[in-house]
Amino acid sequence: MSDPMPHARQGLSNRRWLLMTTVVPYPLLAVLTGVTVAMRRSNGHSFTVDLALCALTAAWMLWMFTLHPAWRERPRVMGLFVGVLIVLVAILVLRNPWFSLFTPACYFYSFRLLPWPWELAAIAGVAIVAGTAQASPIPKTNVYGVLGYLAVLAVNVLPMCGLAWLGRKSDEHDELREQALAEVREANRRLEASMAENAGLQQQLLTQAREAGVSDERQRMAREIHDTLAQGLTGIITQLQAAEQFADDQAQWRRHVQAATRLARESLSEARRSVHALRPEALEAARLSEALADVAERWSALHGIEVQVATTGKARPMPPEADVALLRTAQEALANVAKHARATKVGLTLSYMENEVALDVRDNGRGFEPDGPGDGAGPPDAGDEGPRRPDAGAQSGGFGLVAMRQRIESLSGTLQIESERGVGTAISACLPAAPAGTGA
Repeated sequence: MSDPMPHARQGLSNRRWLLMTTVVPYPLLAVLTGVTVAMRRSNGHSFTVDLALCALTAAWMLWMFTLHPAWRERPRVMGLFVGVLIVLVAILVLRNPWFSLFTPACYFYSFRLLPWPWELAAIAGVAIVAGTAQASPIPKTNVYGVLGYLAVLAVNVLPMCGLAWLGRKSDEHDELREQALAEVREANRRLEASMAENAGLQQQLLTQAREAGVSDERQRMAREIHDTLAQGLTGIITQLQAAEQFADDQAQWRRHVQAATRLARESLSEARRSVHALRPEALEAARLSEALADVAERWSALHGIEVQVATTGKARPMPPEADVALLRTAQEALANVAKHARATKVGLTLSYMENEVALDVRDNGRGFEPDGPGDGAGPPDAGDEGPRRPDAGAQSGGFGLVAMRQRIESLSGTLQIESERGVGTAISACLPAAPAGTGA
């Protein structure tokens, strides 16, 4: 009897139900008592026992149900209440069949107060009492009388028990619906919590993406400024210093001043293109190999150092960012040669291989002593101050090789630097390439 009470599931606050269980039974019992007294007195029979039974029935309902509302939530107490009430009404029916008119109150109590399956047993008991009252005129001294009595009982018991079973199924359906609604509410709550959490994560990701974008843009601008303005200004200063040395030679002075002017214009143009994230001008109307040849030719004319440019393998289109990275690597390598190497000859080779594209820049300059093979964190060649560590450039403020490495590695490529004192330096940048015959 631990199942939840039906009346608790449906609500005791329903006024109609309260009226039928707390008010109606008493006037009904009073009317039947009055009828009993009248009938007994007219027949000359004593009605003391009937009055006592009616009073006991009223007192039982008043004490067990009306005066103790809290007991209605206790299945065992209500089971005792309904069971004793059915017994009292059965005794009254056996003495006076018209007390069967009180059985509807018993039905209400059974339907509303008892859990399943005690509800079914109580309803069957009430139906038997009602059927007994209805069959009181039938003589039960023969088989036909007994069969008629049983038929009357069946007519009462089966429909009422069927109604109780349908009510139980309805209760189960309501319970399942409430459970489903509770699960839906819980799912909605979890969904709202997940959506709130996802919104927080999305905001966090947006913040991280914004910070990463700002960082990437700063690095891009730093590389572009180094590759355009810094190199251009260095070249301009070099040409102007050279022009000062030829102040008495108008032809040489004019040549260096014109070179400085050309470098200034080119640097300004490249700076504007960098701000707008455009490709270098050398790659706008030419392929990478042609752009490298043009850069090498202008660099050789500016610094008076011989440059040999070669392309091996079958040239094929590359992604724009790969072309830019290799072109900027070549420009930075040539700038380092001009600043540090004191070389007389430079070789630049672009190699298209099956799975990668490689750019090699070699010079016959002074070289330096790296800490280990392939270590390229610093400048490829030392200056007048002698051999330098590979990271010396970075420590002294240089950004060239750092930017060079960032460009290449950001495209899943590799950058290697090999150098030897008195022999020269070789820089090799390799990028993965699309298979031959495919587009960029």
